[in-house]
Amino acid sequence: MRTEQTFDESITGAPGKSSPIYRKKKALVTGGAGFLGSHLCKRLLDEGYQVICLDNFSTGQFSNIDDLTTHADFQLVVQDIEKTLDGVGDELDEIYNLACPASPPHYQLDPVRTMKTNVMGAVSVLDLACRTGATAFQASTSEVYGDPLVHPQPESYFGNVNPTGPRACYDEGKRAAETLFFDYARTRAVPIKVVRIFNTYGPNMRPDDGRVVSNFIIQALRGEDITIYGTGNQTRSFCYVDDLIEGFRRFMMTPDNALGPMNLGNPGEFTILELAEKVIEKTGSPSKLVFLEKPKDDPQQRKPDISQASQELGWKPEISLDKGLDFTIAHFDNVLSKADAGPFVEAAE
Repeated sequence: MRTEQTFDESITGAPGKSSPIYRKKKALVTGGAGFLGSHLCKRLLDEGYQVICLDNFSTGQFSNIDDLTTHADFQLVVQDIEKTLDGVGDELDEIYNLACPASPPHYQLDPVRTMKTNVMGAVSVLDLACRTGATAFQASTSEVYGDPLVHPQPESYFGNVNPTGPRACYDEGKRAAETLFFDYARTRAVPIKVVRIFNTYGPNMRPDDGRVVSNFIIQALRGEDITIYGTGNQTRSFCYVDDLIEGFRRFMMTPDNALGPMNLGNPGEFTILELAEKVIEKTGSPSKLVFLEKPKDDPQQRKPDISQASQELGWKPEISLDKGLDFTIAHFDNVLSKADAGPFVEAAE
């Protein structure tokens, strides 16, 4: 995809000439050193953008963006998203808000901060969008549907979330962020895009990420028991990261009246047990399956209805679970071969 460049009428060519020049589009990516953020930063640079990556490195990794730091159009800002973003970028065209821990062990470690990251971070991003005129993109989540009673989940479904449970800091934080985005659009004319992301995986995930794909792969590569929470019959739909980023970019290019929310995910549905068996087969691991108690509020089913994305974006996932697992296993195998991956945190799917 080639990006259009922005025409700046206040800038002209050489003295005595009226020929205009064009500046590169500029994007801010909060959480830019994280799993999804780092892939998005690279995609935007490849498209010719100037990119500001903002991260506090609470869960982001410098290794994810190390190869980007020498790029002339890349800037790193180390800062918390809860703080005002005054002075962070000017002439911004797009702001992508990806700043928040996304795996249960990370967002439950400090639930108050998780909620503040979602709510105060959304306000910071939206206020900046007000000042710059940028389009504000919110990375929301399928967790807003909670443990769904409707299957598959369409964007019109209001969800079944426990507002006082251990996952609520993330689920309700993302729901509140969506509310803020739509309220700013209605009352302050901020152009917005809101997507709901379903289980995404791929290179640049942390080895101790805690989500099911990385858990299983790391355990298998180390020859450890693979931990399954519950019976393993709960289902998930796994989307490879490149497909998701493609969906981000297509949605950002839609007209201003296309606000979302929009589901982005792979509608292929697999049980957790099926995923574990695929990982064991692909890694040739001697790992055995161990079944543990299912955590509170862990969803039984998760599958996106992507009719809206298909119709409005012409988008659908292209990378199968088998191919995506091959890429991800190769990534983690390389990570583990280079150095000790650090402490491993087990978590729910």
